[in-house]
Amino acid sequence: MSQIPPLISDLAVILISAGFVTLLFKRLKQPVVLGYIVAGILAGPAIKEIPTVSDVESIRIWADIGVVFLLFALGLDFSFKKLMKVGGTAVIGAITVVIGMMTFGYITGMSLGWGHMNSLFLGGMLSMSSTTIIFKAFDDMGLRNQRFAGVVFGILVVEDLFAVLLMVLLSTLAVSKHVEGMELLDSVVKLGVFLLFCFVVGIYLIPSFLKKARTFLNDETLLIVSLGLCLGMVMIATKAGFSSALGAFVMGSILAETIDAEHIEHIVKPVKDLFGAIFFVSVGMLIDPVLLWEYKIPILILTIVVMVGQILFGSFGVLLSGQTVKVAIQSGFSLAQIGEFAFIIASLGLTLGVTDNFLYPIVVAVSVITTFFTPYMIRMAGPAYKIAERTIPANWMSFLERYSSGSNTIRQKSAWNKLLKALMRIVGTYTAVTLVLIFIWLQFVAPFIISKLPGIRGEVISLVLILIMISPMLRAIMMKKNHSAEYQQLWHDSKYNRGPLVSLIVLRIVLCIGLVMLPIARLLNAAAGIAIAIAATVITLVILSKWLKKQSILMERHFFTNLTAREMESERNAPIKQKFASHLLERDLHLADFEVKQNSPSMGKTLMELNFRQKCNVNIVTIIRGDRRINIPGGNERLYPFDKLIVVGADDDLNHFRHYIEERYKESLNNRQETKEVNMEQFFISEGSGLIGRTILASGIRDNSGCLVIGIERDARSIKNPPPTTVFEQGDIVWIVGEHEKVVRLSEGKTVK
Repeated sequence: MSQIPPLISDLAVILISAGFVTLLFKRLKQPVVLGYIVAGILAGPAIKEIPTVSDVESIRIWADIGVVFLLFALGLDFSFKKLMKVGGTAVIGAITVVIGMMTFGYITGMSLGWGHMNSLFLGGMLSMSSTTIIFKAFDDMGLRNQRFAGVVFGILVVEDLFAVLLMVLLSTLAVSKHVEGMELLDSVVKLGVFLLFCFVVGIYLIPSFLKKARTFLNDETLLIVSLGLCLGMVMIATKAGFSSALGAFVMGSILAETIDAEHIEHIVKPVKDLFGAIFFVSVGMLIDPVLLWEYKIPILILTIVVMVGQILFGSFGVLLSGQTVKVAIQSGFSLAQIGEFAFIIASLGLTLGVTDNFLYPIVVAVSVITTFFTPYMIRMAGPAYKIAERTIPANWMSFLERYSSGSNTIRQKSAWNKLLKALMRIVGTYTAVTLVLIFIWLQFVAPFIISKLPGIRGEVISLVLILIMISPMLRAIMMKKNHSAEYQQLWHDSKYNRGPLVSLIVLRIVLCIGLVMLPIARLLNAAAGIAIAIAATVITLVILSKWLKKQSILMERHFFTNLTAREMESERNAPIKQKFASHLLERDLHLADFEVKQNSPSMGKTLMELNFRQKCNVNIVTIIRGDRRINIPGGNERLYPFDKLIVVGADDDLNHFRHYIEERYKESLNNRQETKEVNMEQFFISEGSGLIGRTILASGIRDNSGCLVIGIERDARSIKNPPPTTVFEQGDIVWIVGEHEKVVRLSEGKTVK
């Protein structure tokens, strides 16, 4: 008999234990992630009484794959463009939480005597709230459409990016074993250039590739292509000196900008769920219950640190960004837990060998406890706000209200601000792409060309090719925004603006000369004067070339078409326009969508009969019925199953509306009569039956009994779908469709009324 490899038997133990435990946790209405961790404890080496995993090291491989797919899925939901739209509230709130919690965590670790590196990693673990847990809690509690939920989601988006950056920085610190300002800055710059290059090149190429291949992409091929791109970026990131998780996250964020993003997310979800489950189970396998009991006091301390710290820093950050006291408190209480990124950072510390073994299970235990309390903390936000309202002095509350309203009304930006912001974005993006292209060319392509064409010939050909490749980027750096409305306005507004404006052009030209000199100096080994002369000549040709101008415009148009494709598609299909939603948000009104369920008591009734405006203080602004959109529906408009209602109202009113329709739906389900299944059965017409001599129509089988005759077997022949005039005879075998009890009564010669 062949032996099963340990990897397969261990995987069986993991999935069987995960399956049973998570079913239990589902029944208890607890997060599935907690079930995976408990399953890991049961399947791990800490439990000796039951069959457990035999080769923990092999499971680490599966866990690493799980991290890759978890980060890939987070990237699909992340989107760098979404980061640009979250606004100042999310950015300020996230920065406040991350800096505050890292400091708080580091101080706590040092106070417990855990050492510098343990404390540094601890700060990183405690600074990230759980995206998965918060999304699930908001869904279960029906809070996703409330104002503070939007703020929390924005903070989570920014925190996801900070978590990825933090992983890179902690890896750098772990390798160097000490903190050096220049080395840290160098790592940050390299990371920024890598992210920018991958994003720009990815957006330029990948959406176009998916668009051209769309006719060949079904679920199977799209899944394979998406995972192939993910693992390809993992390899690129690893070769560049970054983690595999970063590569997966970057590719996910690139695919998030395509119009296939939702489809990819849907088909990747089972793969992510499988390997994510293995990862979380592997987290539990490294937990020793005896060790947890030994460190019960630090676990209690860290739990308090997380809850108190996240509430304080989260509320303060949101308040600082200009939101109301109520929104700030609700946001802070929602963020009071740590989750998946804490596990990933803890695994990173163990893999690099820079953190002690006790830290991992402690952080997992803290995450489990804080996750369990998440729904209760969210519910406590309301009472906490009422306490704050009574406690905070009236003049302070008045000041905070003026501050929040004032922050939301500052909308004007100067022309200088707009111009400089646009130039920084353009120059930074194109410079990063140019630098990476030059680096790749000089490292890999140029040596290959020179090996085939030795001497000056190969060097010149390499130089000409790289200059042609980067010339559209150089032209964009120098010429973009020189004819924009802001530039023209500043030029004509004051003659004192003209000097700085010309200086901006000159500085960009000098930057481009410096970029051109990099390959010249490397390939030709020319003197500085000759290199500058060649570079200046190249720049002049780039500025004067009409072909390059056309190519630059086409490249930028192609890039922005790919970048905005998903947004344009979403805008076309959106129930309500985003600008309108933002306009309502400023007035404390929000949009929410509700679907009319099958068998809902609202089904078939008019809006006038339902009278939602008077009962719940909300307004139905749109009804979406299939491809049809009914805007501002009248009172005589009826509701049908699966209609999507776009409702506008304040937080409390929308919450009341949701509870109102849910309660009515539950009542209608309780009052529904039991429905019985229809089966196909047969019965024999014996002597004395009341059906003998009667036609099918006269027997009342259909009208009175609710049954249907579909066939009669008579002698050696069969009559299929007999006409209503067919007369029943003794000995007939009648095939009938109906409820079992009614068929029995018919066989006895009775009719059912």
